[in-house]
Amino acid sequence: MSTDKPHYHGHRERLRQRLLDRGAGSLADYEILEFLLFGAKARGDTKPLAKKLIAEFGSLAAVFSASVSELQQVSGVGVSTTAILKLIPEAARRMSKEAILEHPIIDSWDKLIEYCQITMAQEKIEQFRLLFLDRKNRLIADEIQQTGTVDHTPVYPREVVKRALELNASALIMLHNHPSGDPTPSQADINMTLEIKSVCIKLGIELHDHLIISKTGHSSFRNLGHL
Repeated sequence: MSTDKPHYHGHRERLRQRLLDRGAGSLADYEILEFLLFGAKARGDTKPLAKKLIAEFGSLAAVFSASVSELQQVSGVGVSTTAILKLIPEAARRMSKEAILEHPIIDSWDKLIEYCQITMAQEKIEQFRLLFLDRKNRLIADEIQQTGTVDHTPVYPREVVKRALELNASALIMLHNHPSGDPTPSQADINMTLEIKSVCIKLGIELHDHLIISKTGHSSFRNLGHL
């Protein structure tokens, strides 16, 4: 009987030690994924599956944002693997959200952008989201107002303002994503924003900004001169 050890023997221990000695930054994307898969697969080589997932979806971020059904279409991905892969982005979202809760949002703009990127950049359909703020610009609520198609989300100014009044919000930040990857606002985006701003002014609600989030970056209506 052969006593040859599998080629991956000791690999997990070496990878763990590299993480501890040199930090997570020393790991390639597929190695991070491989490491996470250890939790779903107690034995065996997880490197081939990690590389397959990245090849299938195109990036580490895209793997984490894939749906349950998309993940389970990949050979070798079972319930345990899917559960781990869906847990990671949720953990990242919660950590990022905690960071923006610590201070007034307008004083933590970089952390807000990071939260938006984690939460919305990989979404495959447009999503219109509202951040409701109190008088000290602290977050009261973070809500998805509408979802749409890959390139359009219906937004109703009356519903936006109605919800702000229900929450006794003093200010708003509007967010939506562009699945196309281009964060440039359309004329429809601009018109809708100005309509909501007009209603907010009449009711004493401050519209701080409207941010468009995409895989390639973001745009700010205020920085672009649209507010």
